[in-house]
Amino acid sequence: MSTTKKALSLGAASAVLAFAMLAAPAYAADLSADAPIATADDADAVEAIVVQGFRKSLGVAREMKRDSSIVADVIVAEDMAKFPDLNLAESLQRLPGVAINREAGEGRRVSLRGLGPDFTRVQLNGMEVLGNVDSPMDSRGQTSRDRSFDFNIFASELFSKIDVRKSFSAEQDEGGMAGTVGLYTAKPFEYSGRKAALSLQGGTNSATKDFQPRVAGMFSQNWDDKFGVLVSVAYSKRQVEEQGYNTYGAGVQKAVAANVVNLSAADRAKALNGELIFQRGNRLSVWGADNERLGVTTAVQWRPVENLTLTLDGLYGKFSNDRSENHLATRASVGSTILGAATPHSGVTAPAPVLRAIQYDQYNTIIYADVANTVFATETRRQETENTFKQLVLTGEWAVSDKLKFDGHIGQETSDYDIPISDKFYTEAFGDLITDYRGKTGKNTYGWDTTDPNNYRAHEIDFSATYQTTKLKNAEFNGSYAFDDNLTLKGGVSFRGFENSGFTQTNDDVNKTAWERGTLDDRVNDYYKIFREHDDQAWLIVDWDKALAKYNVTRTLGAPKSIFEVQEDTTAGYLQLDWKTEVAGMALRGNVGARAYDTELTSSGVMAVRGVNTATTVKKTYSGVLPAFNAVLEVSDQFQIRAAAAQNINRPSLGAYAMNGSISVDGTTVTVSSGNPNLEPYTSDEFDLAAEWYFGSVGMLTAGVFHKKIDNLIASTTTSALYSDTGLAEGLVAGVTGSTPVTWTRSINNAGATLTGLELSAQSDFFFLPGPLKNLGMVANLTLIDSETTNKINTRDVKGQMYGLSDVNANVTLYYETAKWGGRVSSNYRSDYTVDSGGFEATTYVDASAFYQVSPRIRLTLDGVNLTDEREAQYNSFYVYDTVNKVEITAPGAHRLWNHTKSGRTIFFGANIQF
Repeated sequence: MSTTKKALSLGAASAVLAFAMLAAPAYAADLSADAPIATADDADAVEAIVVQGFRKSLGVAREMKRDSSIVADVIVAEDMAKFPDLNLAESLQRLPGVAINREAGEGRRVSLRGLGPDFTRVQLNGMEVLGNVDSPMDSRGQTSRDRSFDFNIFASELFSKIDVRKSFSAEQDEGGMAGTVGLYTAKPFEYSGRKAALSLQGGTNSATKDFQPRVAGMFSQNWDDKFGVLVSVAYSKRQVEEQGYNTYGAGVQKAVAANVVNLSAADRAKALNGELIFQRGNRLSVWGADNERLGVTTAVQWRPVENLTLTLDGLYGKFSNDRSENHLATRASVGSTILGAATPHSGVTAPAPVLRAIQYDQYNTIIYADVANTVFATETRRQETENTFKQLVLTGEWAVSDKLKFDGHIGQETSDYDIPISDKFYTEAFGDLITDYRGKTGKNTYGWDTTDPNNYRAHEIDFSATYQTTKLKNAEFNGSYAFDDNLTLKGGVSFRGFENSGFTQTNDDVNKTAWERGTLDDRVNDYYKIFREHDDQAWLIVDWDKALAKYNVTRTLGAPKSIFEVQEDTTAGYLQLDWKTEVAGMALRGNVGARAYDTELTSSGVMAVRGVNTATTVKKTYSGVLPAFNAVLEVSDQFQIRAAAAQNINRPSLGAYAMNGSISVDGTTVTVSSGNPNLEPYTSDEFDLAAEWYFGSVGMLTAGVFHKKIDNLIASTTTSALYSDTGLAEGLVAGVTGSTPVTWTRSINNAGATLTGLELSAQSDFFFLPGPLKNLGMVANLTLIDSETTNKINTRDVKGQMYGLSDVNANVTLYYETAKWGGRVSSNYRSDYTVDSGGFEATTYVDASAFYQVSPRIRLTLDGVNLTDEREAQYNSFYVYDTVNKVEITAPGAHRLWNHTKSGRTIFFGANIQF
């Protein structure tokens, strides 16, 4: 089904649901949070809907949204140590306007209102957090570094609430143009007396068939709201696997006569004239990982006097991931696989590849090829990663009087992301191959034995390591004075000091020359293994320990390179007036204010100057003032209208600021490639208008529109400039002064964008249905987004959608809940979206959960994730080659396959015990 048809279907479904709710009788059972909860013994006699678990969490979250002065959505824990989903990102995707990225079926990063993860600020216990973003796939940004947060580092059981603030107010930290996601760990004053909970789960995945334990425990002691201590621990271990088919390196290739002797005259002419687009290679791939997650939170609260509360929060998170990556690839050493050749080894003659048959589409892209003497390679990759997060924050709240209040916090956090081992071992082989791209994914038919070690020879070994560290120091102090019940003045100051640093080490092409020259035995018979994890084909990989022992290779790395350090210090202050009044007998409340900020950026790094590492430092400062306005008109007790207008900023990724690159001199031509610390932040004018109708205990219908006008988006470009424009120090290169012309490649602010969206949301119990059916309920939302910007494509400006934006996002959850048992099934749809190097096709994920209440304190649970084993399909280009003008041009629909993978279904069975 097309995206448009799906959007229409989802819109129709939302409209039918809304009409059903509007037409329902205006009555319901007592569904307040204080309503008595039925016990298991009298469950059969219960006529009212039971308010506990998922239903109760919906009601509490709804009231928080209703009372908010800004546009916001909220999720709260169903019970102690029991969040609605196994993953925080997967919980967030149930909210309007939220989409997530997944790796191996697990939610990782959040996109809000069409803007990518870099535009969504995440705060933990009031402090901004930057988790290091990573992917096992190069095509998805392996070892990348930006401002987005990776939600897989934390177990969901550690948190009691998430809120998503979509409109901006002056009291919020600037940044997060899409919105702010607030994560909150549990506090002892939230529970009375002594409380404890234990969650035990075990599961498996259909792709790995391993046993996956999940354990979480929480203990809280509250001494009469005077002093309290809470500790929670969550641990999990699992295997994950994502496998499928992928390609790389599409481009125009010219054939030679020996390649095309079997083709028709017309096809031969196209191939010889360079009119056909070939993939450089394709491969069967399996990305596997053994991951282990540990999270610990502590909270100590002290109320020495009635009007003063101090809270000390500590959080430790560690996510370890031992990865394996295995490919059976077509890979030529020169040119494309089909047209290129391998590097000859001693005693081996590389046969010329011969095209026996080809087919191509209307864009002259090869979609079928039967080739003799294709060059193959296997890639055996091992990788160890470790992400460690530590946070300590002290928060204080002091009510000096009924009118004067102060609050604030001081804290620090560190996030270390280390990849000490990221190694590749390549082998090479020859054989016949039929490649067919005419289906939804590629299919290879091999004309040789891919498991026979005599068909392979060693080709090269690559060693590498990457290390990154992020640090944050944060202090904030706020005060408020209530002139009366209708007018409160707020103000505050804050300091945020970010530091991001890192480096890489490599040692590539180990033994490659010796193998090619025949001075070292390149046979793999002594250290091979047969890899059978892929559903379509088995092939040969290497045993790392045996291989290194055979060649007496010690894993060594070169000197650190790509060294960088970015320090970003921001001082900010705000004034905000919260007000309440009446208009035509209707209550009107809101806030108006402005936030001022001043940022100093210092970027230090190492430039490769004529091949010599040279330290350099660049500084920049910028400042601004951001006005904000929010208002809520309470038309009735059940119906209200929201409006918001503000200006906000979004700072570019820390990696874009990183001062590393190179300076080369060729005669009189000076070429500079570098990060750009002189980048300005993105700016936006933002507007929201929403209508909200509340009914019953959980019932809610909302509709809202939002609009953003964004300036200063960045893109990579190459221009002519003076050396002084680069901001680099003079004296790095002899004879190069500030007035020397250079060719400069870097990221620049060069584009604007507009973004407009519609959010529709509905949730309700089916209280109008007879008998047991009244225990049914539904939560549904639909977001439609349109954007326009100018993207830089092959040095050309091309109008299109913003990268990372899905124009349709929809979520539906159907639940049934009684005092004794219940369950729910959720479906999440995200339409296709483009990224800088291609895009992703639409996905629909289906998850489900169920429970059985054995006793008031023991609940059995069953959870299923990705029940349909949804595939992730990525394409690597939407351009075709103009053979007349010899340039690539846009061609909507001309998607070339990049990755097509699946990751299996995951099932967990467990018990939640309350003490």
